[in-house]
Amino acid sequence: MGKGDQRSKHGKVVNGSHGKRRPSKKNLRLARAVKALTTMAS
Repeated sequence: MGKGDQRSKHGKVVNGSHGKRRPSKKNLRLARAVKALTTMAS
């Protein structure tokens, strides 16, 4: 994993993209809420 790996957080930082591993500021609160709910459910 490194700069060229699109699936890692570091690769997304280098490429300037967002996704599941690196949510945008707009979606960060939503991502944290979903994570909290999934950990409570299991």
